[in-house]
Amino acid sequence: MKTAIIKFPGTTCEFDVLKAIEEAKGEAEVVKYKEFDPDRFNAVILAGGFSFGDYLRAGSVAANSDTMAKVKEMVNSGKKVLGICNGFQILVESNLLEGGLLPNLNMRFISKWIYLKIVKETALTKGLKGKVIKLPIAHAEGRYYHDNPQRASELAVFQYTNNLGEVDEKSNPNGSLLNIAGISNEEGNVIGLMPHPERASFPLISPDGSSDGLMLLRSFLR
Repeated sequence: MKTAIIKFPGTTCEFDVLKAIEEAKGEAEVVKYKEFDPDRFNAVILAGGFSFGDYLRAGSVAANSDTMAKVKEMVNSGKKVLGICNGFQILVESNLLEGGLLPNLNMRFISKWIYLKIVKETALTKGLKGKVIKLPIAHAEGRYYHDNPQRASELAVFQYTNNLGEVDEKSNPNGSLLNIAGISNEEGNVIGLMPHPERASFPLISPDGSSDGLMLLRSFLR
């Protein structure tokens, strides 16, 4: 499976993702958004950063590009798409995922390692439901919102928890509805999350030597 990592102006994490995919023994290529050819790839990753400077709203300009129209065609054919942080914002803005991502409740940029519980099986989490993992977050607009909490619960793939996997208010870093850190579409082939699995794929840069992000990326590549 060959994965396209799309580079929009302002994307900053594309080579982090590339290195992590290579560490997971996958094949990937960083592609400039205007040069993206969906027929060459089996999957797409939208990496983190500040696409088009987050002008208007985070991810909104990229979401309305011709590139995302091509990504939608891939989704409709059953191919896999992963959006990380700003990539998640792009997926929501393009209506490939439901809900919205609002400014953090404390109105501050948050950068820290957090615990997550995997609550749904998708292309990113196959065989991993119930596991508690540790990943870093780094965002100012990551507060997930949906006007239907029941629907949000059905879409949720990751929830912020404590180290025991318990969902509580203290473990919610940004005020997300139901502690939601990531969701998918109904089919499970489009997934967005605010935490960065690529930054948790190398034990050397993990605070406790773990590589939980690599486990997710390997699932995505299968």
